[in-house]
Amino acid sequence: MIRTLPRLSSQERLVYGMVVVWILTMISVPIVRWTLGDAALPTAVSLGVLMQVIAVCVVLISAWGVRRALTTIGVIVALAWLTEFIGHTTGFPFGSYDYTPRLQPQVGGVPLLIPLAWLMMLPPAWAMASVINLTPQPPLRGERGRQTWGVRLRFIVVTALAFTAWDLFLDPQMVAWDLWRWEVPGAYFGIPLVNFAGWLLASALITFAASRIAPIHTLPTRPLVIIYIITWLLETGGLALFWGLPGPALVGFVAMGGMLLWAWRRSRGR
Repeated sequence: MIRTLPRLSSQERLVYGMVVVWILTMISVPIVRWTLGDAALPTAVSLGVLMQVIAVCVVLISAWGVRRALTTIGVIVALAWLTEFIGHTTGFPFGSYDYTPRLQPQVGGVPLLIPLAWLMMLPPAWAMASVINLTPQPPLRGERGRQTWGVRLRFIVVTALAFTAWDLFLDPQMVAWDLWRWEVPGAYFGIPLVNFAGWLLASALITFAASRIAPIHTLPTRPLVIIYIITWLLETGGLALFWGLPGPALVGFVAMGGMLLWAWRRSRGR
């Protein structure tokens, strides 16, 4: 007997449609570089980020409604911009770096695309934390304070790990593309190790702030985990095959892949 596939809702069709457009856009980035040169890279990358942002925002709106989703989106973007502004002007918490003029427009020296990049990957990291967390659908707001704070802290920590694993790909790639520069190159393929501590801290704080205004643990995990998986595959293949960065490709593959393996084992164990 043939089992019929479940029908997708209109929101799911839109999400997966945008995911397909995003994949095609990212696959086209090397082609754009070969045909139009390095000057076209920022535009191609910006389009890829925007496609992924739209897919993630559709998930948020379908789960929470327009008002709460837009509030959460605004909080993420505002706090991400503030974090990056403080970071490149003071050196805290990432280390001393500056953005080049290649990504435009910029506000306060921060390209507007950067907070959108935080937005496109934080909800997938939340989904990963939801799958990995010891209790399904953890009650972040509950009656028992100690248990609630323990669940909340675990969720935030796992989110920060899942999000920072992505930066093991991202930072070497963006430096190679001359989108930002470190004042003093560091031990991780030219990236200071303090940068990753900064990513852990910043993503944890933004997740905490978002958890105060929206039930971020209740997002539908399937489309967001799919986005996380596709990001993992695209980054691995892109860095290893097209961008001449096999070292970061291997480390990022292991780090994000380790998060996915952890999530898979948790989901299998329930």
